[in-house]
Amino acid sequence: MMKKKPEILETQEVARSALFRVERMKLRFSNGVERTYERLGGYSSGHQAVMVVPLLDDNHFVMIEEYAAGTEDYQLSLPKGLVEPDEDLLAGAERELKEEAGYGAHSLKYLTDFTLSPNYMTHSMRVVLARDLYEEKLEGDEPEPLGVQVFSFDDLPALIAREDFSEARVLAALYMVRDIVRGEA
Repeated sequence: MMKKKPEILETQEVARSALFRVERMKLRFSNGVERTYERLGGYSSGHQAVMVVPLLDDNHFVMIEEYAAGTEDYQLSLPKGLVEPDEDLLAGAERELKEEAGYGAHSLKYLTDFTLSPNYMTHSMRVVLARDLYEEKLEGDEPEPLGVQVFSFDDLPALIAREDFSEARVLAALYMVRDIVRGEA
């Protein structure tokens, strides 16, 4: 049985930065209970976010190493970033791939959207599969060169055990793509 969504009585922006909005929402649930929630709203600039899984072949993928301010350390991740407002999703994915990993792709395919903490954030990350890669580097906005490393899907258990790999969306995307290329999905 599908529950009736709460009625949104009021939404108010309470803070804004260059990237984020904090909103306060007053809700009324179907049983009459009213509550106030706060959430991190969509990107202030109206951008959508994209994360790219770049495959060198059906078993090897490219990852980047970059400084993550949230964990205050360097982290292994996938190329990702914001799609410009006037840019197509796949064009933005390829641009981020070229800027961060030094590869372009002859084949790009949108796979899914992932959320992060949907109880408190409206953000979603669009996941794109990149295949048939070729070397091409674009100048990006990163403050320092990013490390680029190649891993195998066979490396996933060891990758999970690493201290410099902690982003759940990246892990989910890698397992999803592994299953796609192995014909399990």
